[in-house]
Amino acid sequence: MKGLALGAVTTAWSTAVVPALNLPDRPRTVVNAAFGISLAAVTRAPLGSSKWRSGLKWGLGAAAVPALASVVIASVPALATRVRPSDDNLAEWVLFRIPIGTVVTEELVFRAVFDDVSPSLSPVFFGLWHIHPARAAGDSVIGTVAGTMLAGALFSWLHRRSGSVLAPMLLHYGVNASGAVLAAHNSTSQGRM
Repeated sequence: MKGLALGAVTTAWSTAVVPALNLPDRPRTVVNAAFGISLAAVTRAPLGSSKWRSGLKWGLGAAAVPALASVVIASVPALATRVRPSDDNLAEWVLFRIPIGTVVTEELVFRAVFDDVSPSLSPVFFGLWHIHPARAAGDSVIGTVAGTMLAGALFSWLHRRSGSVLAPMLLHYGVNASGAVLAAHNSTSQGRM
């Protein structure tokens, strides 16, 4: 029951509350981070801070995979052209919006809090958390929810395996930051053509 109640809160937050606020990117990042930090603090979610070395080891090892994949994709023109280019401010994305508004928020909510309350539902509601972002980007909602559910299952496994929320944070950052860098690279490459 707790898992469903928490899922209702997180889904309402991401699909109704935050969109209704209609905030610019920076304030939205701060509001999301405040939500994640507050939820973790109120529930006294276990962060696994005593196992930070394990979290660092597992997280860096896992984060190397998307970084390497992005290098391979960028170096193969047939693959690189399939990446949607981005004209967004890359530095703001990789230094602020991804680590604070996405990684800290989502990993505290779903790995620290949700995995503690209902590990089986954590990936499901992680997927549902991404409904509004998919709509806003014009992406397939079903595809995005399914993909993020699978990612959530992987992040939760990494959290359990390492014993620390740091490991999925590092992988999550690696995936998103690599994607942002790849999109920016693709935008620059297409601009030269």
